[in-house]
Amino acid sequence: MAAKWTPDSWHNKPIQQVPEYPDQKKLLASLQTLRNYPPLVFAGEARNLRKALGDVAMGKAFVLMGGDCAESFAEFHPNNIRDTFRVLLQMAVVLTFGAAMPVVKVGRLAGQFVKPRSAPTETIDGVTLDSYRGDMVNGMDFTAEQRVPDPERMVRGYNQSAATLNLLRAFAQGGYADLHKVHQWTLGFVTDSPAGDRYRDLADRLDETLAFMAACGLTSETTPQIRETNFYTCHEALLLHYEEAMTRVDSTSGDWYDTSAHFLWIGDRTRQLDHAHVEFMRGIHNPIGMKTGPSTDPDELIRLIDALNPKNQPGRLTLISRMGAEKVHDMLPKLVRRVRDEGRHVAWVCDPMHGNTIKSTTGYKTRPFDSILAEVRGFFDVHRAEGTHGGGVHFEMTGQNVTECTGGAMAITDTDLADRYHTHCDPRLNAQQSLELAFLLAETLKQERIAVQQERAAS
Repeated sequence: MAAKWTPDSWHNKPIQQVPEYPDQKKLLASLQTLRNYPPLVFAGEARNLRKALGDVAMGKAFVLMGGDCAESFAEFHPNNIRDTFRVLLQMAVVLTFGAAMPVVKVGRLAGQFVKPRSAPTETIDGVTLDSYRGDMVNGMDFTAEQRVPDPERMVRGYNQSAATLNLLRAFAQGGYADLHKVHQWTLGFVTDSPAGDRYRDLADRLDETLAFMAACGLTSETTPQIRETNFYTCHEALLLHYEEAMTRVDSTSGDWYDTSAHFLWIGDRTRQLDHAHVEFMRGIHNPIGMKTGPSTDPDELIRLIDALNPKNQPGRLTLISRMGAEKVHDMLPKLVRRVRDEGRHVAWVCDPMHGNTIKSTTGYKTRPFDSILAEVRGFFDVHRAEGTHGGGVHFEMTGQNVTECTGGAMAITDTDLADRYHTHCDPRLNAQQSLELAFLLAETLKQERIAVQQERAAS
């Protein structure tokens, strides 16, 4: 039987990927400040997302997760938040048409400030400093002063997250997400692209549908689902000091919720069964996720599932597969098969970004569009073959006109990367590439849906 859980019981476990703060008094003061701050999200919202992800796990819905690789303090601007939100809205409309089922929208926003690193330090020209771990931990500039972990950055991260959430809620509930505005969501640099042309055609079809619905009495005034949308936030629960400070008891249920985001996940580097991150995550009642990479062992996976979702409740746990295009057909089937055969209820989501990162000929870290698409298609091929439900996708993307991932209809080349390479960490899809990928995925989902219908008709 598992030991009693408390928000700080992770302190008794081994831990990886956390900074060492040199000033402990400053750390304690920052954490006390955070404990006194209001929650960023509410338990009822997290429960609503958990229910929606339960539908994903049972094959009744599809989830779209997307947003920045790592948010930054320098790029914090309402236009950037708005543009990422509107691209996610566009992608959701496209995927809804393809999947013919509800699309749950979850943004990597309002808290995705911390990143795991392959090494605790880095050396440049003989100088060794702490690795950059994200703006909530230290600075990106390679100086001794910037690279020292500063706990006051957690307070700044909270404040930026609060402002971001305030704007997202206004967009989602204040009329910006009204389906009648689908033509207005297209960003300028996407307008004349192939994806923009396809989107205009789809938007025209949606306009016709809405006109028919209005004739039947279903309008934005009578049907809130047309006027507004549910939008949730997520990030990797890596900085456990921050997550613990944001964990509160829900007054209506008596359960503990991490109020820093609706959905949190454990990374591929921190999913050790007897370590701190699994210990912390097993006790919060948010819907949670776990990355599963090529090193995931089927037996270990079942043990982790049972630790994180002991009641086997659909919607509690999402497995985010990140295999790489070359490995997805070989590595994913044994995990899907084992989870299916053991009767574990999880939602399966594809992260085609992290397994397909390469170094370009010009020295930039990048991700080829074709590799991203290949892993997405491989993910759904595997689930189709195993008779399970591929429940969604998890992209690192932005509404900005960046050149960080190569390929796509824009045909970004290695030499183009230097034009607008702005990421603070890993390369992101831009809006045009994201929308193009949504159309290609929608085609896959539509073909899968037709094949299932034909099989049912034949039987």
